[in-house]
Formats: sequence, structure tokens, C-alpha cells
Amino acid sequence: MLGRRAITILVVFAGILSLIGGLADADEAPQFMPTIGPASMPAGFLEFCRRNPEECSARTQRGLLVKLDDARLLDLTVVNRRVNAEIRPATDLEIYGREEVWALPKESGDCEDYVLLKRRELIRRGWPASALLVTVVRDERGDGHAVLTVRTTRGELVLDNKVDVIRPWYETPYAYVKRQASTDASRWVRIDDSRPDAAVASIRR
Repeated sequence: MLGRRAITILVVFAGILSLIGGLADADEAPQFMPTIGPASMPAGFLEFCRRNPEECSARTQRGLLVKLDDARLLDLTVVNRRVNAEIRPATDLEIYGREEVWALPKESGDCEDYVLLKRRELIRRGWPASALLVTVVRDERGDGHAVLTVRTTRGELVLDNKVDVIRPWYETPYAYVKRQASTDASRWVRIDDSRPDAAVASIRR
């Protein structure tokens, strides 16, 4: 019988193969989110940057695209699955007694905390910070949600605490609202998510 570690490895590689297949079939899909000018920074992110200025200092003249190879795909899959498994879902009210606290979680956190930890882990693995963008969306129910957008040569991929699978942004059931600018981690830009088939495209931003 296969051990737990062997099963985990097989699951990870199955996820990678599934993603590769999806990208190969997406020649006509909008691989990159269109952005349309500056957006307000979420209050929780602004407070997080004041406490952790080194997390918000990345600057570059051009938005970087990471070459997506097998090793990079494995990085994304491992980090996404590990953080999703190790951090217990909890609201800011439950943890801090107030709303909108963005932080690097140790044991529990909500969606933006998962994003911040995944971003930190990928940077430690050598990923450029300017290719790892905190992104705000509306989910299937119209609620606010945060995911990590990863800019690659094969398009923009999404790491999400709701699922372990890495997905291209256009294959998620979300309406994309705003995210960090790819050239400046301390600025935010609006996303023009006008896709006619977006599951929640009619939600007011």
C-alpha cells in the first residue's frame, strides 16, 4: 500500500498536471487581468504595511512575470496546500475582537491572512514580491474575499484558501475588484472584470 507521503506527492502532481492541461486549453482566455487605474488601499492592508513596512516595499519599473516551469508549479502547489492545511479558519472578531485586522497568521486567520502568509513563503522560496499580488474579489455569494494572484509567463494564477487547486484567474467563480499594483506593493489598482460569463459580474463594486 502507498504511504501517506506517497499519496500526498501523487495528489500534488495530479494537481499540477490538471493545471497544465487547463492552461494548454486556454489559448483564447484572458490570461491577464485588465487594470484601469488607481484604487483605494484596503484599511486592513494599510495598517499591516505600517506594522510591517518590509512587506510592502517592493518596487520595479515593469511588472515581472515568473517563468512557469515544473519547479515553480510545485512551489505554488506545495505552499498553497500547506498553508491551507496548517492555518485554521477564523474571523478577525474571533481572533482579535475587531474587524479588518490583516496579519501573518500563526495558527488561525481569515482569507487575507492566508494570502499574506503564502506571499511570504513564496518570497522566501525566491519568488519576486512584485509577481505576488494581494487581490480583493467578490465571491459566489457576493461577499468580500481575498486571494493571491501570481503573475507568470502562462498567465495569472490564483492561490485560494477555499481550494487546494491552483487555478487561472478566469476559471475562478469570482468578480475581481482590485489588487496591488505589479510595480509598487504599496499601491493598488482597479480591475476591469467585465467578463460576460463571470459568476458574480453583476455585483456592484
